Amino acid sequence: MKAAVVFLCLSVIAFAQQKERYSQQPMQNRVATACGPAEVNFKVSLDRSQPGPVLPEAGKVMVYFIHDSGARSESLMAYPTTKYGVDGNWVGANHGNSWFAVGVAPGEHHVCTTLQSSFLDQRVELARFTAEAGKSYYFRTQLVTSGSVELLELEQIDSDEAGYLFSEFPMATATPKR
Repeated sequence: MKAAVVFLCLSVIAFAQQKERYSQQPMQNRVATACGPAEVNFKVSLDRSQPGPVLPEAGKVMVYFIHDSGARSESLMAYPTTKYGVDGNWVGANHGNSWFAVGVAPGEHHVCTTLQSSFLDQRVELARFTAEAGKSYYFRTQLVTSGSVELLELEQIDSDEAGYLFSEFPMATATPKR
């Protein structure tokens, strides 16, 4: 009995060490799998004439990225741009209250978002989701600031919340800066 308890304790310790090594090493891989090259930055223009979301093409998936700044648009001149990556490539950016969409193939995808700013610390948020053909997925980011602390949050939201934000925010078009 004592031998079984000792064996169980040693197994738990070995498993914990193995899990710790796994959880530390893949973080760089997860960032590389989701984000794009660090030197890519975007210029964002906003278009209020866009009516909102579109349905995905047959066999495709639409992924919407919505940034909710929590501020009125006239106070966003110095607001940082938020850029988004899917599966290791930057796919676009938002500035202030805005949204954009990108089409992806069905299957597992890795999402990354970070601030495009030289004034704020870089924050990286990651998510993974499995996309089903014909469906749409919605991700909202928010930059929460309090004193000297900035926190970039990424969360998957439902179509009702996304629909409300589409009605309030313009569509963003991002072009890479040269």
